[in-house]
Amino acid sequence: MWCSSTNSIALTAYTYLTIFDLFSLVTCLISYWVMMKKPSPVYSFGFERFEVLAVFASTVLAQLGALLILKESAERFLEQPEIHTGRLLVGTFVALFFNLFTMLSIRNKPFAYVSEAASTSWLQEHVADLSRSICGIIPGLSSIFLPRMNPFVLIDIAGALALCITYMLIEINNYFAVDTASAVAIALMTFGTMYPMSVYSGKVLLQTTPPHVIGQLDKLLREVSTLDGVLEVRNEHFWTLGFGTLAGSVHVRIRRDANEQMVLAHVTNRLYTLVSTLTVQIFKDDWIRPTLSSVPIANNILNLSDHHIIPMPPLKAAENSNLVTSTPAKPSSPPPEFSFDTPGKNVSPVILLNTQTRPHGLGLSHGSAPYSSVLTQGFGIPGTGATQGFRTGFTDVPSRYGTNTRGQPRP
Repeated sequence: MWCSSTNSIALTAYTYLTIFDLFSLVTCLISYWVMMKKPSPVYSFGFERFEVLAVFASTVLAQLGALLILKESAERFLEQPEIHTGRLLVGTFVALFFNLFTMLSIRNKPFAYVSEAASTSWLQEHVADLSRSICGIIPGLSSIFLPRMNPFVLIDIAGALALCITYMLIEINNYFAVDTASAVAIALMTFGTMYPMSVYSGKVLLQTTPPHVIGQLDKLLREVSTLDGVLEVRNEHFWTLGFGTLAGSVHVRIRRDANEQMVLAHVTNRLYTLVSTLTVQIFKDDWIRPTLSSVPIANNILNLSDHHIIPMPPLKAAENSNLVTSTPAKPSSPPPEFSFDTPGKNVSPVILLNTQTRPHGLGLSHGSAPYSSVLTQGFGIPGTGATQGFRTGFTDVPSRYGTNTRGQPRP
């Protein structure tokens, strides 16, 4: 009612801070309600996130009010109305008293924590620079202005100071445009003060890990990974459950011979110093050593196929090796005493059938055969029905030296 009677948009912007103070009182009531409530099966982590949600909603509504003030101020710059100063100064002091009483007389735990944990606003930074200069002259004021002032008290005092300047300029020079300028300044200060708190409470609602505890968490996880019996720490997730309350869950893989309860006690003892609500999942190593008895052996593993291929020696090796002793021969050495002039360098490999005599020791038919039957039997070449000599494995090869009566090569 006073804002409409004075037609001052600056006083309206300052009144939005009073509405924000009312929401802060509601948040304080929610905080006391959360302290009395206990976790339930539906809300297993408790009701602390209601505080975070209340702070987030209050700061966002204050920023929306600041945006509305900026919109109306832009319209007033085009056509500035007349401002009545009859209740302007009175309304300023009434609103200042109510704001300071609300913020200083009641211990509002959620907003007190957010104001300290969130990043500083641009108004706090400028006032901090000015406070250092003043405290350099008057050291006794360092306990009030340093390290940084309460953002809510600061914005209340700055808004009241802007309204006092507006009242004086209108009373002296009838400069009505200063009312719009003061409204823009109060709206910008409100938005700049509430924005860091909205960001901080929003990150808590998104279950993100606080940046200031990441280094401590990494150190504790390294200590846990070095505990006796611990093989691996994985799937770790830590988040802020409420203001000042950290929750987390982690999976720990241990050795098969390790004591689960002992490892669980050590891990909980290390992490509980930082994480108050902790869930640890212990599981043993599932690696199994393979044994020979568990591998089935086929009955026919030693059975040979129907055809066996005997590879021929390579061309280069055949030229440089002795056919009798299978040792490399020097190019300058004389020809060996015994040699077989057999044109078998480019002949394809020979395929043997399973019906032939097989080596001893493979579970096949074995036994000694007459020497003459071996010579007359020969080895079959696919595509031909001729017999071959026993030593060379080729047929129709002219004997260079002939044979004696026993069928052996003659020198």
